Amino acid sequence: MSKHTAPTMIGVALLGLLANTGIAAAQSPLKIGFVSTFSGPQGVLGEEIHNGFDVALAQLGGKLGGAPVDVIIGDDQVKPDVARAVVDKMIDQDKVDVLTGMLNSAVLLAMAQPAFKADKIVISTIAAPSNLAGKQCDAHFFVASPQNDGSSEAMGQYLQAKGVKRVFLISSNYPAGRDKMAGFKRYFKGDIVGEIYPAFTQMDYAAEIAQARAANAEAVYEFLPGGVGINFIKQFNSSGLGKTVKLYTDFGGIDETMIAAVGDDALGMSTASFWTAGMKTPLNQKFVAGYIEKFKRSPSFYAAAGYDTALLMDAAIKSLGGKTGDKAALRKALASARFEAVRGQFRFGPNQIPLSDFYLTTVTMGADGKLGLALGDKIMSDHQDVYAPDCKYDVN
Repeated sequence: MSKHTAPTMIGVALLGLLANTGIAAAQSPLKIGFVSTFSGPQGVLGEEIHNGFDVALAQLGGKLGGAPVDVIIGDDQVKPDVARAVVDKMIDQDKVDVLTGMLNSAVLLAMAQPAFKADKIVISTIAAPSNLAGKQCDAHFFVASPQNDGSSEAMGQYLQAKGVKRVFLISSNYPAGRDKMAGFKRYFKGDIVGEIYPAFTQMDYAAEIAQARAANAEAVYEFLPGGVGINFIKQFNSSGLGKTVKLYTDFGGIDETMIAAVGDDALGMSTASFWTAGMKTPLNQKFVAGYIEKFKRSPSFYAAAGYDTALLMDAAIKSLGGKTGDKAALRKALASARFEAVRGQFRFGPNQIPLSDFYLTTVTMGADGKLGLALGDKIMSDHQDVYAPDCKYDVN
């Protein structure tokens, strides 16, 4: 696993070696600024994204679309001001061509407009805020994952169809959390008996759990990713509320990194996700096997998104014959990219955010005695976010 020791460290790693041909040797590497969270309670998630990208790059021979690349890594610390400083340096001093790796929506929103103004391509790996999906979309902006609302819309539809009547909502108070709860309410038509947004860094949820108990909810739907979510799930079960109230979450609220930390308290939790390690496609099996070989554990959807981000860039650059000098051509190639991803066939909607399938996934005990997310029924197919029709821009 990569180590990131300085708060705003930008480490340069040459991940592509020039081929021994005259054409390749003369080609300048594509400079990629990889900005994600590598410290604090969310640090493991940024590591997962980078790990998945790294596995893909290794399997592609250290190049993307046949082009050599330099990857410059920056830690945003989940702080918008830090992210802005990291990105400014990448643009002004490192002269990056593409920015990618983004995990947190608030961080992304802080760095997006300066990047767009500098004519830089931004390929967010996870963060897909509603702000950039509709009227404020930009031809420079792409996302490798579903728009923030998507998986919560799927869970809202699932609980509606299941006949659940009373749901209590809890989410970290930041743009992605607000988006996800809005998505859930868009599809769930029962009663929302409570809705609270604790601080993004909050670790003690005794008061919130007491409110959910008092609301007499049938179910709690939460989005508390990473370390804060681990604490919440443990406290929810230790309170005894889990014996009478079913806990559901957005896919960011339970993943393989969290299951390992939560243990049996995660058993039975359900979410909606665009991917699981159990998908039986040859490409996904290649990814999972490569990840386990390198990191000695199963990947999460964060790693899968990092892997698909690299495949997206590979497909676009390959369509250009490995030439990356014309950034307008690269933007168009990214927008029209069609390729097999670990989640299945990948294609963008009109706002350059992918159309997504969502499946019910549930934490279960596998035959190997290990907890994992088991793939269930498909809830939605080729789902497009509600903001896409408002996205209008000139692609030239």
